[in-house]
Amino acid sequence: MQFAILGGGSWATALAKILTDNGIGINWWIRNDSVINHIRNRHHNPNYISSVMFDTRLLTLSSDLKDIIEKSDCIIIAIPSSYIENELDSLKTNQFNQKNVVSAVKGILPDKNMLLNEFLSAKFGLPLENYFTIMGPCHAEEVAAEKLSYLTFSGMDLTKTAEIASKFNTEYLNTIINDDVLGVQYAAVLKNIYALGAGIAHGLEYGDNFLSVLIANCADEMAGFLRKVGIQHIEVGHDNEDPVSHKKRANYAASVYLGDLLVTCYSLYSRNRTFGNMIGKGYSVKAAMLDLNMVAEGYNACRCIYNINKKINAEMPVAETIYRILWENVKSRDGFKQIEGILV
Repeated sequence: MQFAILGGGSWATALAKILTDNGIGINWWIRNDSVINHIRNRHHNPNYISSVMFDTRLLTLSSDLKDIIEKSDCIIIAIPSSYIENELDSLKTNQFNQKNVVSAVKGILPDKNMLLNEFLSAKFGLPLENYFTIMGPCHAEEVAAEKLSYLTFSGMDLTKTAEIASKFNTEYLNTIINDDVLGVQYAAVLKNIYALGAGIAHGLEYGDNFLSVLIANCADEMAGFLRKVGIQHIEVGHDNEDPVSHKKRANYAASVYLGDLLVTCYSLYSRNRTFGNMIGKGYSVKAAMLDLNMVAEGYNACRCIYNINKKINAEMPVAETIYRILWENVKSRDGFKQIEGILV
């Protein structure tokens, strides 16, 4: 199986590290030729987690997206969601024929309110059976430091999912599989929105007691949304055996759902929490974006989920308030005064 990685950011770099640590050669698309030359000559990404050193004999680096895809069987997309449509625009509609596509995108396409699989199906005819996801609480910085992390691989075909996941097993990374392709993606989108809220609360100088109650309510709100869109496996305490791994099947308390929510809301590595903290401290959205200099997926995601929820009608007062703070100029303090009254 020949892997390609599309993207040159921190998570793409971390995924490249995992595969090459296992001795697996990769075709790596990075849009910037100067970054490619730096990696070839200096063996590290100059812009993201530069502590990771690569054996460049395992890297085929190129800014030619079509060539990288054509050479590969399994395409890992690790491009921020707001850039995906533009970056893939030049590709032919049959570009992903007979390819497996793995999403490492914890976001939603902002101009279309679509998950990545929906976009790839509409534009390239990619069947869901050839689409997989990598999700879970796994900060790129901790992968770089080789601190034990867990990744969940989701796909409709659990045997093929397990085969892909096996390439990522290392001493510092454990892999889990499930078949909840849509649920894990929505959970990843929602946890970024709630991490913005956690950051805003910190910026407003709420304490840990409030934050714990806020996140508990966000977890409940997330579960309600997932249930409304027909996602299964979200009840805590109800476990069935997975037919492939023979382990208990993941429920809503698993790492890919609740675990990722917790780490994104609490961790100082979380760019969404950091972005929200700036907003809570009084930064404008534009100023926070310039200061962060990285994509906070939750910013666009909160507008997408707000629009999607117009049809779904889930009870989402926390996510809706975060949307209004970021997109409708509601003051952070006023918004959180409203949130205070609905927490249980």
